[in-house]
Amino acid sequence: MSTTYALWDGTSGPISGSTPFGLYDTDVIFQADGPKVANYCARKLGYPIVDIELQSGSFFTCFEEAITEYSAQVNQFNIKDNLLSARGVDTGSNLTQTNIATNMSSIVQLAEGYGNEAGLYSNITMYTGSIEISSSVQDYDIKTLYTDVYEPTSDGIVIQKVHHYQVPALVRFFDPYAGTGAGAFNMLSEFGFSGMSPAASFVLMPMFEDILRMQSIEFNDTIRRSAYSFYLYNNKLKIFPLPKSSFRLYFEYYKKSDINDITGIYKTNTMSDFSNVTYNNMNYSKINDVGKQWIRAYTYALTMELLGNIRNKYSSIPIPDGDITLDGGDLISNGQSSREILMSQLREMLEQTSKKALMEAKAEEAEHLESTLQRIPLKIYIG
Repeated sequence: MSTTYALWDGTSGPISGSTPFGLYDTDVIFQADGPKVANYCARKLGYPIVDIELQSGSFFTCFEEAITEYSAQVNQFNIKDNLLSARGVDTGSNLTQTNIATNMSSIVQLAEGYGNEAGLYSNITMYTGSIEISSSVQDYDIKTLYTDVYEPTSDGIVIQKVHHYQVPALVRFFDPYAGTGAGAFNMLSEFGFSGMSPAASFVLMPMFEDILRMQSIEFNDTIRRSAYSFYLYNNKLKIFPLPKSSFRLYFEYYKKSDINDITGIYKTNTMSDFSNVTYNNMNYSKINDVGKQWIRAYTYALTMELLGNIRNKYSSIPIPDGDITLDGGDLISNGQSSREILMSQLREMLEQTSKKALMEAKAEEAEHLESTLQRIPLKIYIG
């Protein structure tokens, strides 16, 4: 048994329940606009002058697809423009048609890993340890001397800082034990107390005198003496210069188990990339008139292409003394061309309104404004 389908007769039933996915059926504005858009497209296709081989469900399907395509294009652009700010937000949040404020949370999270290595702000606990340095011994195995003894971890430690410095120049102005003899006289002379009682009279030397003297001591250490330094490879420590006496060397370190533990770094059920940023289908009633006009034009392009596919099934219909050639191919070509133009215009508009483009436009506006203000004559005041 063959089924007969009625042609478009200029009327349509309710749109609710007539679309394939029913994405917007509960939207009262969508329900009101659906029949109007169907009538608009049918008249653009030639009704009632010519028959339209479509039904109301066909128009409603194209209408739903046009809204979904508009929503997808805008959402894709917004994901790209706001992804850095959206990362870490709960996936239960719907970001569609909302203003995403720029924040530094993602940049701070990215910087934390570098901060760990630099010893700055860190989300990993840093520990302090020490080993005994022996006279005339330069090489030390941290694992043997410290890790196995005081920090028995399975994967060891990562040393971040070794506290091995030259004695500050400031404390080496004079021998701290010099209090008698020539040393005392030299010290009094340096402070301007020579030949007089310090309690009675003195001369205060300028600050740059101290700074120059400290620089002189430091340059002497750098050029004439072996500088205080160390070499650290795979927690094998080599001390420079050769220790003259025993002392305790302190260092700061991380546990490798803490560094490798990512449970405190990653977050579950949060937006991470393009695939799970929750930009859902738009609320049709909240789309402005500019967007709705694009949707109507795109719906018409879709119906034109759909009607072309239907008519292209039979390129001609035989009639007495000839046949009628249908315009299916032209409708398909025109529909595809219109869709490409509309899509190109929408994407171009979105790029022109990106955060980067708007900031560049604002900067250019400020430059022009400054140039205009510079041409305004200054007032002349006569006193």
